[in-house]
Amino acid sequence: MVIVMEQKATEAQIEVVIGHLVRLGFDVHRSTGSERTVLGAVGSGHVDDPGVLAVLEGVHEVVRISEPYKLASRAFKPGGTVVALGEVRIGGDEVIVIAGPCSAETEEQVFQTAAAVKRAGAKILRGGAFKPRSSPYSFQGLGEKGLQMLRSAANEQNLKLVSEVMDVAQIELVDRYADMLQVGARNMQNFSLLRELGKTRKPILLKRGISATIEEWLLSAEYILGGGNPDVVLCERGIRTFENYTRNTLDLCAIPVVKKLSHLPIIVDPSHGTGRRDKVAPMARAAVAAGADGLIIEVHTDPDRALSDGAQSLIPSQFDQLMAELRIIAPAIGRGICVEPVARRGWAV
Repeated sequence: MVIVMEQKATEAQIEVVIGHLVRLGFDVHRSTGSERTVLGAVGSGHVDDPGVLAVLEGVHEVVRISEPYKLASRAFKPGGTVVALGEVRIGGDEVIVIAGPCSAETEEQVFQTAAAVKRAGAKILRGGAFKPRSSPYSFQGLGEKGLQMLRSAANEQNLKLVSEVMDVAQIELVDRYADMLQVGARNMQNFSLLRELGKTRKPILLKRGISATIEEWLLSAEYILGGGNPDVVLCERGIRTFENYTRNTLDLCAIPVVKKLSHLPIIVDPSHGTGRRDKVAPMARAAVAAGADGLIIEVHTDPDRALSDGAQSLIPSQFDQLMAELRIIAPAIGRGICVEPVARRGWAV
């Protein structure tokens, strides 16, 4: 249930409504927009007649939400959420590009890749220190040493850093180095992990599970939001279907669907979505045209020798070309991509 307050509702009136909801057994989450305050009532509370709430002073309307996800729903925050990593804002007018290696392997590889993606216009460096691999014999990541490499490279290039956390026990360590914590597809329904991430104050990048419906995906986001962390970014990374030509089937329909159902920003991972280097750029272009708030792309200076996911990683020159193409597409739908090459910085329009 959502309670929308009047534009001129006082703080005292808002507190009275919150107190009433708490007495009814609800957990209350507050969203303050530019015009109105919205209160999301979730949990085991119950009210027979919403009219009891509607007549409280300062209340504009009471809306029952039929979807099982309450805090992630568009009704809770009609204006949409912008997730900020310092000056980088995901969900605003700018399409944010996250790029970097699948995993940190060597200092040379990490630092060269960070420099390359920065020159092309990426704002956030991606890279894994703990790698959830299908085979126990595959490269599993360098752990804290990898995080140290990634943090140093991000600092050198003035980039934010996102890295995956696989287990509750890793949260404190990854939080020490990364600006954003990633939940991978295999952990989308690891509810113990999601609950703990709800207690953190770092933004969370939540990837869609390989066989998850959009509703299940939003319910996973609800665990994080319900824990008190409002900064969740959804990531469509492809789902498993009967088609085996590509690694996954990239569901770009999820972009407009999520935009309608939820206020959370959504980015797209065309690298995992296709698993093929030659298909990454076309799907990245399509994702931006479909309204994605950002992209996360794997880039490697020598992908043929990569220890993980080399087949889907772009080389720096391919990433440069893709960014040039995106700077043409984004303005056509009223958005921009901030370019920061060595010689100049500014908006591409």
